[in-house]
Order: sequence, then structure tokens, then C-alpha cells
Amino acid sequence: MLGTNYYLAKIIEALVISIVVAFATAPLSIRIAHKLGVIDRPKDARRVHKKPIPRFGGMAIFLGSMAAMLIPAGMNEKIKIAMIGGLLMYLLGIADDIKNLKPAIKFLGQFLIASIVYALGIRITFISNYFGASVTDSHANVILSAGVAYFITVLWIVGITNAVNLMDGLDGLAAGSVAIMSLCLAYIAYIHGVRLGSMPVCIALVAVAGGCIGFLPYNFSPAKTFMGDGGALYLGYMIAVLSVISPLKRATVVGALIPMLTLAVPIFDTAFAMLRRVLRHESIMKADKGHLHHHLMAAGFGQRRSVLIMYGIVGIMGEVAILISRELYKDAIPLFLIALLYLGIIIVPKRSKKGIKRIITQDTSELEKEYFTEYLNYERERRKELREAAKAAAEAHIDEEEKGPEDKLE
Repeated sequence: MLGTNYYLAKIIEALVISIVVAFATAPLSIRIAHKLGVIDRPKDARRVHKKPIPRFGGMAIFLGSMAAMLIPAGMNEKIKIAMIGGLLMYLLGIADDIKNLKPAIKFLGQFLIASIVYALGIRITFISNYFGASVTDSHANVILSAGVAYFITVLWIVGITNAVNLMDGLDGLAAGSVAIMSLCLAYIAYIHGVRLGSMPVCIALVAVAGGCIGFLPYNFSPAKTFMGDGGALYLGYMIAVLSVISPLKRATVVGALIPMLTLAVPIFDTAFAMLRRVLRHESIMKADKGHLHHHLMAAGFGQRRSVLIMYGIVGIMGEVAILISRELYKDAIPLFLIALLYLGIIIVPKRSKKGIKRIITQDTSELEKEYFTEYLNYERERRKELREAAKAAAEAHIDEEEKGPEDKLE
């Protein structure tokens, strides 16, 4: 059996290769975007950038991570299958970037790719035995039927793919968040890797994280390029698939929740968006400005601070997953509650007397007006106080000058 030091060297090698290749190819992706006319123009209120930006940067992430995953130590049959699906998902995203595919066609493509990956052998075949079901394996996991396994696997891949795609709304948000989530999952695979045979998964996750890190200097605010749907769909697919390869097969009722906890922020944001659109009687595929990062922007934090806040919440949930993977539940619970508190603060506005449904369905344009009105009122009051203070000072000065010499001596 290969030792930990061997795999550690391969992990570092994968990280360096992915960062260097992604960083080196990002300028090339910008030139290709201009030649192909793949430019994101600020044509609606949902976009936060003010000038046209190339959106072909996913090529850098794809090439960087794929190059690093070609390391022999990172190659096993399931990693190869994941890479095949990643290529197909990237090509689907590229087609959308160039041709602007209809949502239904894009969704169908994701469904077909997830089905191909399932047919090739990447499957969620069990869940933790919460209720003591009779059909279990030696690790007390509930064994799923083929139909249920297919449904859950495809739902997971398509759901996480779109969740990450929805995160791609601010400069650097999706790339940085996926890097954090990938590193957390890689660490979980590493600490259990030699015993459970998940070191190749660890290397692949590090490769994905390195591709994002190498791309970030060109994508962080102010962005020189966007990853586009090619990058967003590829990243969402890779983190979804790699998170369920070689899962922790242990007799714990929360073992199956580890990937979900790591990806909790995009999952929550997507579920919240779907609920918001259902309550508005709109299509769940319709884009809007109600995502977590839109709420932060509406509160006046700006792109950089909004992204850093999101990084922090993603990192907290990643740490929760790491602690739970090591069965440190008492340490994980406070961090989980802190993350929930921050999510609640972001979603619930200052004036929360509108009812739960109103809070869920509100558009951030309404919040922007409220915050702007509040700011104007604050400025009005502040300037009024300054005028009154200046007037009082002037009156005091006049009174001082009107006093005679005798009054001053007294």
C-alpha cells in the first residue's frame, strides 16, 4: 500500500499544476472570448457589473483542473468517469455561452450527462440508516433499489450543478466558494483516505480547488473575465460527483450528510430561490435578484465585502462537515448555529414585520429602496444636527462679543 507521504507529494503536485495552468491560460481565454464574441453585457438590472466582460474564463479552470487530474496517482476508474462527465458538462456550458441555450434544453443536457455518469458506475447506492430499516449492509446503511439510486444520483448531480451556477452572481463568488468547498472535502478524504481508499478523490478535489485559485486573480472584483456557464456547470458537476465517490462508509447516522453540509450554502440558496419563485407563482427557472449575495449587495456591502462574507459562511459549513466526519458533534453544533444565524441575518431585513411569506418573496430592489430611503433619512437628520450645532455656536459667539468689558471681568 502506498504511504501517506507519497499521496501528500501528489496532492501538492496537483495543486501546483492546476494553479499554474489555470493562471497561465486565463489570458488566452479572454482573447478567445473576444474573438468568439462571448461577452457578458450589463443588459438587465440583475447584473451588477457596469461594462462588458468576457465570459469564457471557465476554460482556464477546466484546463487547470483536468491537467492536474491526469496525474497517475489520481486516476482510477471512477475518477476517469468523473472526468468524462466533466468534459461533457463543460461542452454543454460552452454551447450555452455561445448560443444562449433555452433553460429546458440546458436542463435536459444536464439530466442526460448525469444519467450517463450513473450508467458508467458513479452512483449513490445507500443512505445512512436513520430509522433502523431491515435492508442494510454491514455498515448499517440502507441499501437503495436501482430506481431510487438513479433518481437520487441524478437529482444530486443536477441539483448541485445548478446550485453552483446560481452562485455565480458576483465577481469571484463561485470560484472562491468552490475552492473552499473542494478543499474541505479534500481534507475529509485525506484524513480518512489511506484507510478508505479515497486518496484519488482527494487529489481530484485539490485539482478542482487549484483551478479555481489560479483563476481567481482574473475573476475577483473588479473582474477581468467571468467563468461563464462553461466554468460554472463544470465546477458544479465536479464537486457534486467527487463528493459522492468513496463516501465515508461508516455506521453513523450523519455520515451521508457530510457532502450536504459542505455544500450547504449553495443548496440553501437554491432551495430558498425555488421556494421564493413558487410563492410568487413564477417558474423556478426564472432568474431574479433574491439570492444571498443580492441581499448583501442591497445592504450596501459592495461586491468585495459581500463575497468575503459568503466565503466565511461557506468556510464555516465546511468546517462543520470536517468536524462531523471526525465525529466531533459537540464542536460542530455551535459552528452550525453560527452559520444559520448569519444566513438569517442576511435574509431577514431590518424591518421584518411584513410576514414570513413577504420576507421570502421580496425582491432585493425593494430592499435597496428601503436602505436608500433609510440612508437619506439618516443624512437628512445628520445635516440638520450639524446646522443646529453651527447655529448654536454662532449664537454663543455673538453673545460673547456683545458682552462689555465689565461683564467679561465679572
